[in-house]
Amino acid sequence: MTPTLSAATLLWVPLAPLIGAAIVGIFGTAMGGNLLGRKAGHSITIAGVFIALLISLATLWKVVNGAPVLNETIYQWAALGNVVMEVGFQIDSLSAMMMVVVTFVSLMVHIYTIGYMHDDPGYNRFFSYISLFTFSMLMLVMSNNMLQLFFGWEAVGLVSYLLIGFWYTKSTAVFANLKAFLINRVGDFGFILGIGLLFASVGTFNYSEVFARADHLATLHLPGTDYSLLTAALICLFIGAMGKSAQFPLHVWLPDSMEGPTPISALIHAATMVTAGIFMVARFSPLYELSDTALNFILIIGAITAFFMGLLGLIQNDIKRVVAYSTLSQLGYMTVALGASAYHVAVFHLMTHAFFKALLFLGAGSVIMGCHHNQDMRYMGGLWKYMPITWITSLLGSLALIGTPFFSGFYSKDAIIMAVGASNLPASGVAYLAVVSGVFITAFYSFRMYFLVFHGKERYDQDPHAHAHHDDHGHHGGKPHESPWVVTVPLVLLAIPSVCIGWIVMQFLFGPFFDGVIFVDGEKHPAMAYLAHHIHGWLELALHGFVTLPFWLALGGVVAAWYCYMVNPAVPAFFQRTLHPVYRLFEEKYYMDKLWINGIAGNFMRLGKVFWKAGDQTVIDGAVVNGSWKLVGWVAGIVRWLQSGFIYYYALVMILGVFALMTYFVWRNY
Repeated sequence: MTPTLSAATLLWVPLAPLIGAAIVGIFGTAMGGNLLGRKAGHSITIAGVFIALLISLATLWKVVNGAPVLNETIYQWAALGNVVMEVGFQIDSLSAMMMVVVTFVSLMVHIYTIGYMHDDPGYNRFFSYISLFTFSMLMLVMSNNMLQLFFGWEAVGLVSYLLIGFWYTKSTAVFANLKAFLINRVGDFGFILGIGLLFASVGTFNYSEVFARADHLATLHLPGTDYSLLTAALICLFIGAMGKSAQFPLHVWLPDSMEGPTPISALIHAATMVTAGIFMVARFSPLYELSDTALNFILIIGAITAFFMGLLGLIQNDIKRVVAYSTLSQLGYMTVALGASAYHVAVFHLMTHAFFKALLFLGAGSVIMGCHHNQDMRYMGGLWKYMPITWITSLLGSLALIGTPFFSGFYSKDAIIMAVGASNLPASGVAYLAVVSGVFITAFYSFRMYFLVFHGKERYDQDPHAHAHHDDHGHHGGKPHESPWVVTVPLVLLAIPSVCIGWIVMQFLFGPFFDGVIFVDGEKHPAMAYLAHHIHGWLELALHGFVTLPFWLALGGVVAAWYCYMVNPAVPAFFQRTLHPVYRLFEEKYYMDKLWINGIAGNFMRLGKVFWKAGDQTVIDGAVVNGSWKLVGWVAGIVRWLQSGFIYYYALVMILGVFALMTYFVWRNY
């Protein structure tokens, strides 16, 4: 018997986290009188996310076993003529997989937060925020129309603003959340333009109706030009993805967002929000397949991000920032796969990356806790003996990240490299060079972090800022220690899929799992056909991986990191002195922050001051506001002078008026 999906049941997937967020956000904070304690606060939100995970797992099981796609309106909130605005669900293999990823990672983060935020005064507020974020992300991935997609898109941006600036008494956190919010607005401007162009052309927001008109859209041009309207719309949509998924040059917000608590780094900046752009492009694959120009643009942006953001990870000393730049680079890999029309592989890497990157972020948080909130890797070392669970899980996450055969990251990363190599688009050559070179870079900075943190000499007692950690967080110094079970259990549970989810799920990559959901024109874009022809099984692929170039590049990166940071630490110092201009360029992050803040934002501020001086002060305040009351005052003064109150004055005015009228009529008669 073929299983079926129920909209009434699926409604509880986003509703359960939303209800939990509302209850804890109101009654667990000062807003509602702090009626709920900490235990009740985290229990309610965890229960909501757990319910969502159970229903998501059941949904995925039904989809795998042949349940038909559910595309149903849940609530119609407006109808303007033939235009319907609604809340609806489209549950297919893509959305079902995303639902499981979002809810599983969110549940692990919720449990982890019990230990990490244990002493924070905003404990319940934080749980409310992350549960609200889970609701927003689920509404995004379950949507069946562009309007709901945009709602979820903006909602995750808003909650990420609240979470990045959670410690609002820190000036750096406030600056980081404003930066993230404003940079994302740049991308979202392009996103809403893309939605507007598609809606104006087909008159509907519904995915299936828009995709059914794909061939018609391909024939349209922007009014008054020869440019393809579809290409313009798709590039605009991808600009939105560049902001949300932190692609060059809209990437600058993500590293600074590490100012927020570590659990949100895992939830937002590794597994969910930053992958929204990847999900969106995969969802719109029926349209992207019709524009090689848009695909080439995506390839170039992804290649730049994958390579150049990885280079910045080589010099970072903050453990969270190393993982942040790793996220940027891996998002570049996913984007390159999208540009090569290997949407299946991009989504595959999205899923595997969600597990091992969440593991690495939470592992970094465990290290920070164990080192009494020190985040500088230069003052760690030798932690493996003090934090064995964190050590082994972080090692597994690092091996998955660099694409070690048999680990989850290997299957998706190797497939990306093969797909780009098989692509026939003009930009694929540059993209292939970028992703292959990125393998060495990823291995080097990943194991640089691993060796500096867990091996070598113990340096935790040399931290010159130890007193600052005590002042900020109320933790005393001393020897490192393993984190409590509420922190280590999520690490173990994330380590399991980081190792094995790749070979378990790879069978769906070339099977019928995404049929009717993701579309590829095999004649124009042969990457997926090439992969299907050359990949015959997970075991064969992993064994073959030991003789491929990416494996030896990854091994070379690990060996180079070991030599530079375990055997001969003078080597990095030599390169820093010798290549100081390059090192300075990396330190300044290619001067992109200065370009955005001092250049673009500064020019907008200067333009704003011109409008303020000329428009606000001169025209509005000077002419309209001040001018209007001055005019009224002048008229009132004249009227007040005329209305003297003396009878003889009024009689004189009447006589003069009669005389003027008589003169006028006599003059007209002559």
